[in-house]
Amino acid sequence: MAGDKETHNTTNNLDSTNPLYMHPSESVGTTLVPVAFDGTGYRSWGWGVLRALSMKNKVGFITEKCKKPNTDDTTYNQWARYDDMVTSWIQNSISNDLADSLQYVSDARELWQELKDRYDQTNGAKLYQLQKKINDLSHGALDITGYYTKIKRLWEELNTLNAHA
Repeated sequence: MAGDKETHNTTNNLDSTNPLYMHPSESVGTTLVPVAFDGTGYRSWGWGVLRALSMKNKVGFITEKCKKPNTDDTTYNQWARYDDMVTSWIQNSISNDLADSLQYVSDARELWQELKDRYDQTNGAKLYQLQKKINDLSHGALDITGYYTKIKRLWEELNTLNAHA
């Protein structure tokens, strides 16, 4: 019982800037991005997830800035609970087929790294495809804003790929 009181007091003393703080409205069913990742467009999906986790002050769970404490540490259970929450949020943000193949990862960091290893691949074909889309893009029926938006998105994607090449 004393351990429960200690954990309860630790939770109450955390402020919203602490990664081990969870707002009461957060739930396991939260989706971080509007469209589930299905194996394509990893980089834009990943940026969306990073932004959402940053707003919730939970990026540290995938970057290891919020390190897993030892099992005898008073914050271990709290850390494990929030890491499970972050893991669930990421799994809710990927397609069911992908989530099924990743259900046995041990923590949010491992899940994030596995997704990155599988899908954050720069290859010559993708670079060529983007360069071709840029070269082939014409104003056509698009208004100037639509054309600018489309070409800007392609350039940003190309720059991101080149940065990782």
